Amino acid sequence: MEKEIINQEVQKYINANLTTDLHSLLLKKSPFTEVSMQEIVQQIKGKQVAKKKFPFLLKEGIIFPPQLSLEQSSSEKTAEYKSEILKGKKFIDLTSGFGIDAYYLSQNFEEITLIEQNAELLEIVEYNWNILDKKARFINQKLEDFLTENNENFDLIYLDPARRDNNKNKVFLLEDLSPNIIEIQEKLLSISNEVVIKLSPLIDLKYLISVLKGVSRIEIIAVKNDVKEVVVFLSNQISDEIICNCINLESDESNFTFTFKEEENAHAEYAEPEKFIYIPNNSMLKAGVFNLISEKFQLKKLHPNSHFYTSNEKKTNFPGRIFEMEMIDAKEIKKKSQFNIISKNYPLKPEEIKKKYGLKDGGKNYLIFTQSKKGKIILKSV
Repeated sequence: MEKEIINQEVQKYINANLTTDLHSLLLKKSPFTEVSMQEIVQQIKGKQVAKKKFPFLLKEGIIFPPQLSLEQSSSEKTAEYKSEILKGKKFIDLTSGFGIDAYYLSQNFEEITLIEQNAELLEIVEYNWNILDKKARFINQKLEDFLTENNENFDLIYLDPARRDNNKNKVFLLEDLSPNIIEIQEKLLSISNEVVIKLSPLIDLKYLISVLKGVSRIEIIAVKNDVKEVVVFLSNQISDEIICNCINLESDESNFTFTFKEEENAHAEYAEPEKFIYIPNNSMLKAGVFNLISEKFQLKKLHPNSHFYTSNEKKTNFPGRIFEMEMIDAKEIKKKSQFNIISKNYPLKPEEIKKKYGLKDGGKNYLIFTQSKKGKIILKSV
């Protein structure tokens, strides 16, 4: 880490160029002999990301790593939520990265250890934690080597496995991640009673439960209805009842907690559209909790594959969107009308629907294109 970047004049230049076009800035020569323009732009990008993703780091003297580390970091919101549900004495993060999760998770622990194989990144984290007056033990080592040499036990082990390659390929299997959790899960559970693993929202939950031992709980964390993380909890206290918690942060919706056995045993009722239509939030859709919704909220499902629900009386405690709708014929859709289009379990995508019917996007009204058990239907907001 180049300490020259924290020079007062360099920092002043960075702050003065936070809204400058970065491509044009890179074409310029750095005004500082010991700090390159690439390093300056890296700090500007870091501050831009921090403003949206982790604003607690917008403090004097904080240093930001290259963009990849910023992209792979948890947001302040998801890290803060996890910190509220995890407590103990000894905490270790085996894949520290930029340390956002570690910073928040460590708040309810007395002894904190961060493992990171990237020496430069760990140096940045240690420097920033000193700025933030946060104490920890920082170890620059591969986690596999640490686990081989370690003889300590911990109250909580945390991991955020990375893709083996740094491209944008979507990863679905734990075998494609580093570290391979399947290979080290027994070792992890031998030194801690609780192991928490952050995973991509693309991971398949049934696959996850089938390949990991001791899954006790799964948290599906969304922010403003955008699923950000699947967090799996491993425990030595094996239970047949795996709990799933569906979270939608920055919304006024209640969490929805269930067990996978409850969903397996639940049965949905079906009906044609009634006065109100319900769309579960994306954390619930990710969880696959389709039949239990019908039972818990006394709603009827339109179709096994649509995941839309209906009732004549409004259920205000529903964790998702509620629309007052009526069924219409395609002939009733007026060209150049403005609608928000929702299409699920229907042959045409929203863009194709807009083109076919000559519709404009947006406004307050909605059109839902879907299927009931009787066939294709179109619903219009009242």
